[in-house]
Amino acid sequence: MAMAMVRSGLRTALRSRTPAAAPKRNYSSSAGHDDARETAKWEKITYLGIATCTVLAVVNLSKGHPHHEEPPRYDYLHIRNKEFPWGPDGLFETKQHH
Repeated sequence: MAMAMVRSGLRTALRSRTPAAAPKRNYSSSAGHDDARETAKWEKITYLGIATCTVLAVVNLSKGHPHHEEPPRYDYLHIRNKEFPWGPDGLFETKQHH
């Protein structure tokens, strides 16, 4: 990068046969750049964005939403109450006869 600037300066000096002046640099805060106008523009854009988001939030939240039956907490913990094949008293319990 520095070598390219040196070469460019030398070419300019050789063409004009006058001492080479330092190349003019353009910075973002140059005199032609109006910071106040740019700040005002972005302030307006920000307020417009805030108003738009607020309106969209009010519209979305004012709409109704469907209410569904609450699903079981975990599908794999869904317990079925099914009778044992050997009866409701259990395998090892003796039945009492009256």
